[in-house]
Amino acid sequence: MADMTGPDRTAVVSNDKDFRMESWGQMTWRRFTSHRLAMGGLIVLIVLAIVATLAPWVSPHSPRALRLDLIVGGQPLGPSLDHPFGTDTLGRDWFSRAIYGGRVSLSVGLVSMGISLVIGVTMGALAGFYGGVIDNIICRIIDVLMCIPIFFLILTVNAYVTPSIFNIMAVIGAFGWMGVARLVRGQLLSLREQEFIEAARALGVRDIRIIFRHLLPNALAPVVVAATMGVANAILTESALSYLGLGVQEPTSSWGSMLRSAQPYLVQAPWMAIFPGVLISITVLALNFMGDGLRDATDPRLKR
Repeated sequence: MADMTGPDRTAVVSNDKDFRMESWGQMTWRRFTSHRLAMGGLIVLIVLAIVATLAPWVSPHSPRALRLDLIVGGQPLGPSLDHPFGTDTLGRDWFSRAIYGGRVSLSVGLVSMGISLVIGVTMGALAGFYGGVIDNIICRIIDVLMCIPIFFLILTVNAYVTPSIFNIMAVIGAFGWMGVARLVRGQLLSLREQEFIEAARALGVRDIRIIFRHLLPNALAPVVVAATMGVANAILTESALSYLGLGVQEPTSSWGSMLRSAQPYLVQAPWMAIFPGVLISITVLALNFMGDGLRDATDPRLKR
């Protein structure tokens, strides 16, 4: 019989102990950090968030300061050392407006996605846990809303409200929850019949505690991935609304409103459109890379 007290057995026990000690969160973080594109996206987003947060100290000029003396022949000023992104036709520093515009665009994406998560998780949890009539009503509401192109629905509603940052957040959030609700509903439908839920019911645990203490924590992995993608979609939606003049209004800047201001000068001053367009693309791409990394890290079928 082989000697099981030697160094080989110790190594096996040690490896097994290390494996048991790694929690789900640690395993997810390890797998996420091994995804290079996702980590690159996370670093880009952290840098953008820090710059946007420190906008009053980072921006070299006030985003609303008019410098008509810089304008020659009514044309924007090109990029220079003092104005890295150039200026617009009013002499406002385009770099400073891009920094403050990032603050607005990122805030709209995060807050509107937060609103969508609150509505979507609540509706999905009610539908998935209770089923029956409640499930049918919520599912029919989701089906009706998903049959309508969301952007045009947001465009229609936004045309009847006063354009502002807060209204944009509320409108995008109020019509972006359906995908989250369907994800949560699907997860809860499979989890509510598990043994630990039956045990909680047998012990007389209230429904609200079962939903928020036992079911939702086990269903949040796909929701987090969807939320990451949803922030990117919200930023694109805000940019499109602002470009059409139904979003953030002057003199407040966002990347979408900067594109709108740049439209008449695409030939004479292409940099006015290039810089905010590149920032939108980089941000959305970083969020998509993060979403891919989170999906791979939380999928138990994938091994790294």
